[in-house]
Amino acid sequence: MTKRAFDKIMAGLDSARGYLDGTADKRVYRVHVPEKIDVKKIRTRLGLSQESFAATYGFAVSAVRDWEQGRRRPERSARILLKIVEKEPEAVTRALGR
Repeated sequence: MTKRAFDKIMAGLDSARGYLDGTADKRVYRVHVPEKIDVKKIRTRLGLSQESFAATYGFAVSAVRDWEQGRRRPERSARILLKIVEKEPEAVTRALGR
């Protein structure tokens, strides 16, 4: 193992230790929730109709339509779920038991 690799591993362990014992700056570990999500882009990339997308991920069809047409913006929790659907759709369907 190179010194550089060792140093990176140790830095990661020190960071984890700080997080666990409460000495780390928790602001560093906060999740970034995007303000805007392109719902139509996510849905079409998955090849789903609005109805199928809503049913698969537990959204109201009317909400999906409103989000796509810009009449409403998804709430924070919906934006988090949409971001996960965008990156790992299979994980969401597994977690939802579908």
